[in-house]
Amino acid sequence: MSSTTTDRRDAPSACGDSRDLDVLIVGAGLSGIGAAYHLKKRCPYASVAIVEARDAIGGTWDLFRYPGVRSDSDMFTLGYSFRPWHSDKAISDGQTILDYIRDTARAYGIDKTIRYGQKVVAADWDSNRARWTVRIERTRDGTVDTLVYTCRFLYMCSGYYDYDGGYLPDWAGMESFEGRIVHPQQWPKDLSYANRRVVVIGSGATAVTLVPSMAADAKHVTMLQRSPTYIVSLPARDRIANALRRVLPSRLAHRLVRVKNVLLTMYLYNVSRRKPEQTKRFIIRAAGKQLGPDFDVAKHLTPRYMPWDQRVCLVPNGDLFKSIRAGRASIVTDEIERFTPTGLQLKSGQQLDADVIVTATGLKVKMLGGARVTVDGRAVDLPQTVSYKGMMYSDVPNLASSFGYTNASWTLKAELIARYVCRLLNHMRANGYDTCVPRLGAGDLGDVPAVNLSSGYIQRAAGILPRQGHRKPWKFHQNYVLDLASLKFSGLADSAMKFERRAKAGPAAAPVAEPVLETR
Repeated sequence: MSSTTTDRRDAPSACGDSRDLDVLIVGAGLSGIGAAYHLKKRCPYASVAIVEARDAIGGTWDLFRYPGVRSDSDMFTLGYSFRPWHSDKAISDGQTILDYIRDTARAYGIDKTIRYGQKVVAADWDSNRARWTVRIERTRDGTVDTLVYTCRFLYMCSGYYDYDGGYLPDWAGMESFEGRIVHPQQWPKDLSYANRRVVVIGSGATAVTLVPSMAADAKHVTMLQRSPTYIVSLPARDRIANALRRVLPSRLAHRLVRVKNVLLTMYLYNVSRRKPEQTKRFIIRAAGKQLGPDFDVAKHLTPRYMPWDQRVCLVPNGDLFKSIRAGRASIVTDEIERFTPTGLQLKSGQQLDADVIVTATGLKVKMLGGARVTVDGRAVDLPQTVSYKGMMYSDVPNLASSFGYTNASWTLKAELIARYVCRLLNHMRANGYDTCVPRLGAGDLGDVPAVNLSSGYIQRAAGILPRQGHRKPWKFHQNYVLDLASLKFSGLADSAMKFERRAKAGPAAAPVAEPVLETR
């Protein structure tokens, strides 16, 4: 694969400058490109455009540039079903994933539908017109103006976290530290850590990726964690996948490996939930074997929670464990008392000296890209809505969000949602409907947290996430097979989804050619 330079805002647009669309996709990352592909294939009549707040394609994989950034699940399921993954590594580095997204967009002409530097700030649904009016801040050459789009269906593929900055606790004494403090989400290009002492604060996927990558050049890297995380070592290369690709056509091999990995992931997850104590012992024992008898596994690798109460961290080929055994990295389990000029003072009394401190302390959740959403003038309060099939919200018409799995690859659910959106649009077109809206029925309760994880970033976001119900279609499955049945094979007209004809007869509203409302 090779990267392309046509992902920037000077790329030509296949959909011209139209501001009145059938579908407006928000976000040109992994989900947005996949959504555009399925719409182009299954709804060829639809006018579609993608607006992207940043100046480049790729979303997460263009934003994060810290050392060693990589996938935390296999690329046969994180990649697209319709475009085979060709690298020999199943656990891939970020640049290769970014090239894959770029090449996919270019191969299907999706790159020409992207409008860069356009951030959605508000979306207003008008039932009388059966249209969304979407207000967008466009940044060009250092100036910001406001555009207005209208669309029949709004498809949010902007992820679930704040791209502007990650979560950073307010520790005492941070201003006194004489070295550099860096957050992985805003990695500076000029940071040099060769032969320097590095402390990485955190124990999640980012931390366990950073530590072995930085340890290759740093004097020493310490992973400082408040409490341990489950860490599992898996091969970076899938031997079965590579063997199949040598004897089978590329698409067939990709499909078979994808099925294998989906079923294997589901099996392991279900076993861990049915037999949590046995799974816990297995994971900890396996990690201990790689670290040797002198490593304090009980203190540093034994979490307080059961497997999959939070996401399990993956380390390809045990790279983290190898760095620790080689003496280039270490784990300290303690809490920060305060920053000092030379490092960190811990609550145990220990002093950690550092030249560079990396705060791998997590994300800040931001739903719908932070846009203000109203329905007929009424503000949508997302925590008061109930999620329909994990993709739409109660009483919010013609809007879907791409939200992937927490226990498997994100793209598996994202593609199911994309195909379901296409089914909705085709059904409405065939039957003369202009509105689809999920509504709670009598006896439907929505009092369950949408995401059942105890991870810090999810708990911090409890007040902004939608809820889920106790039964379908309001319940999250976190199960690909059940979602496959629900989103691909089930009927569209269930007890919750209502199809309506709302638009009043009359002259159609003229699209705005170049609606600049304000400049600052």
